[in-house]
Amino acid sequence: MTFSSEELSVCRRLVAIALEEDLGTRGDLTSQAVIPPELLGRAVFTARADGVLAGLPTATMVSEAIDRHLNFTALRDDGDRIHAGDRLATIAGPMRSILAVERIALNFLQHLSGIASLTRKYVDDVAGLPTKILDTRKTIPGWRLLAKYAVRQGGGHNHRLGLHDGVLIKDNHLAALGKELESVARTLKAALATSGRDVPVEVEVESLEQLEVALTCRPAIILLDNMQSEIMRQAVERRNAVAPEVLLEASGGVTLETVHTIAETGVDRISIGALTHSAPALDIALDYEAA
Repeated sequence: MTFSSEELSVCRRLVAIALEEDLGTRGDLTSQAVIPPELLGRAVFTARADGVLAGLPTATMVSEAIDRHLNFTALRDDGDRIHAGDRLATIAGPMRSILAVERIALNFLQHLSGIASLTRKYVDDVAGLPTKILDTRKTIPGWRLLAKYAVRQGGGHNHRLGLHDGVLIKDNHLAALGKELESVARTLKAALATSGRDVPVEVEVESLEQLEVALTCRPAIILLDNMQSEIMRQAVERRNAVAPEVLLEASGGVTLETVHTIAETGVDRISIGALTHSAPALDIALDYEAA
């Protein structure tokens, strides 16, 4: 897999920040003290746990930024299911440079592979059901594009990128305007009237009564917020009868224990903040290999 031009641009900025905070203006003092500058070496990125690989382009970029004499060779592809012991990539060249690459590259690989691995667990849990797993905007500032890239490597789908590319009327919008049913209809109609054809309009509802009002306005998506599975099932039945073209999305407190049951209700999408804000890093190491 390769990055888009936008993802490449973001990655370059993040790599520059990582180099600055790790090497500063003085470089790797430990390697300068104990590693001869002419010493060459080779190391391998190795999986220490099962998961899904994501972020190899970041490791390549870190390697090139530190030393263009390094030879970074990917042995697997982003999106691959990997197992403990699998060799993912090799890096060869000046040993001082390899040691400078190590932690920075691993930080990228472990974080992004962690997101991809957690996403794959959710995707596998709804396999066979016509439900998509989506991410949210709950990302580390600056990392959103790469985090959403990792979600795709895990088999998930991306929700809107930011506030700038989709309309999502949430509970606080309605709270500010009045949560009565007339306000829900009025707010939705205003959003639909002012948004362009290429901008999807979504509204969050908390009850079947709000759902009924939203269905009459025909937004692209209705978000079912923190609803019980039986209520979601009723929402799907009503949507199917009234406005089958409207997508239903479930969100709020979704876990690996509940995602399959939620998907069985017939919702089209399930958005999960945990994919990006709570994914544990995947254990990946860089091991020195003797010549």
